[in-house]
Amino acid sequence: MNDTPQPQPVDAGLVRYLRLLVTILTATMVIGFIVIVVLFVTRFSDAFGPEPPDLPETIALPDGAAPLAFTQGGDWFAVVTTEDEVLIFDRATGELRQTIAIESQ
Repeated sequence: MNDTPQPQPVDAGLVRYLRLLVTILTATMVIGFIVIVVLFVTRFSDAFGPEPPDLPETIALPDGAAPLAFTQGGDWFAVVTTEDEVLIFDRATGELRQTIAIESQ
């Protein structure tokens, strides 16, 4: 008595169909990976942006003023001091344009 089942014959058309599906899935995954890499590169290269404006070599602060923060615009730069003042300087000449006192609440 032989109880082992006999293997069923494999349909050649089904094998061809499955091979085609696996090939399409592989191609889709490779193309998707390439698209993701390209998107990362383009998005992160935009994040770094253009070169920032040049920083001044030296800044002459008034006597007793200690810098706390720095920011800049097109033709000016500003220094926030520990005395709660904003000192705005001309970028071209380095001269103090304006002093703004910050009031505490």
